[in-house]
Amino acid sequence: MRPDATTPDGTTDDAGTPDGAPASGPDPGLFGPGSVTWQLHGDPVMWIGGVRALYLQALHPVAVRGVMINSDFRRDAWGRLMRTAAFVGALSYDTSEAAEAAGARVRRIHRLLGVDDPHLLRWVHCAAIDSYLHVLRRSGIPLTDAQADRYVDEQRVSARLVGLDPDEVPGSTTALARYFEDIRPELAGGQDARTVDAFLRRPPVPPVLRPAREVIWRRVAALAYDTLPPYAHALYGRPAPPPETVTHRLTATANLLRCVPDRLRWRLPPRHILRAMERLGPESRPAPYRLRATAAILDGPGKERHDNGANGGDSTRWRTRTPG
Repeated sequence: MRPDATTPDGTTDDAGTPDGAPASGPDPGLFGPGSVTWQLHGDPVMWIGGVRALYLQALHPVAVRGVMINSDFRRDAWGRLMRTAAFVGALSYDTSEAAEAAGARVRRIHRLLGVDDPHLLRWVHCAAIDSYLHVLRRSGIPLTDAQADRYVDEQRVSARLVGLDPDEVPGSTTALARYFEDIRPELAGGQDARTVDAFLRRPPVPPVLRPAREVIWRRVAALAYDTLPPYAHALYGRPAPPPETVTHRLTATANLLRCVPDRLRWRLPPRHILRAMERLGPESRPAPYRLRATAAILDGPGKERHDNGANGGDSTRWRTRTPG
């Protein structure tokens, strides 16, 4: 499966030709600059979405038990977080060969640890995709419903790389919402989930980093938790502020993070985006707000609208004002 090869303005990009044959030139990777994934995954609020995903994933008792048994996250939390970020970055911006190799490594680790049950892998995948999409939209990225659908569909490529059958993974926000409705009875806020909650709120760090943990990390973790759906707050047993307050705080935090120059943020290892721009040229630079101008194109006639009123954990639809 391969994402649409058209750019956000509806033209054909260098990722392919109209008849589906590969184009000559630099390898655009599995997604390419014409994808919604390419435009979104360079935004700094992806980090908040990642923490939200951990909170959501921990609510499946079998999945979180596997993490407790087979993972060293409590001893190497930062290493695990950086490896996950590197994996998402490789899939999003690296060459096709490098992305396939990263997926093969993950599948091999899953087999060795015995955590390759498709039912659990699907839960982890859906919780992550929902979290990224929810936080990005709610923080002000101007995605239309059609673009959100396209993003969910594109992420079936990521599902394949971790060992899932793409046809067995939700390919739209409506399908994602149905998935969360179906799996909701399996979720619980057990002891393992509470352990993850306590860890995320106050992870162990060297003494020199403790002030940063108190000032920065605890606020990020609290914001990620607050963006969870109400049923997740109920399962964890901790309330959250009113949704309007959470949205205001998330938007303000996102705007502050976006004040940091992109090239400064992207210079941090492993520099996937900068390497992609070197490979494909400066016009491949991710720009989430560029999507705003393409709403009419991607929301073409007959496109289904998603007015399910959900607010996370079952496919989100947030209408936030955007700058300008």
